[in-house]
Amino acid sequence: MITIQDCIDMSGLDEAEVMALAEHEHISEIAAAALGAYLLDQPRGAVQISAMIKDDIREALARGDRHHARELFMALRHFLTEHREAFHLETGRRI
Repeated sequence: MITIQDCIDMSGLDEAEVMALAEHEHISEIAAAALGAYLLDQPRGAVQISAMIKDDIREALARGDRHHARELFMALRHFLTEHREAFHLETGRRI
């Protein structure tokens, strides 16, 4: 049987990043793992994932949930470290 952790491991994202996508899209973690894997295969998919996590951070701050905003910021930071193309496509800078 395939577990949710197996799906996350195959997605190319870590658990916090998958959870952020699930939160943003209001979908299950397994669907978010599949969405993340799909987006990472698209030309600007990493930029879309980055934007979703940033939206989640804004929403957390708007409702005063600074702890969750910090968790999401760390997920974004990890994502941009692992998927540098997101930063470079968004800013237009070369890798």
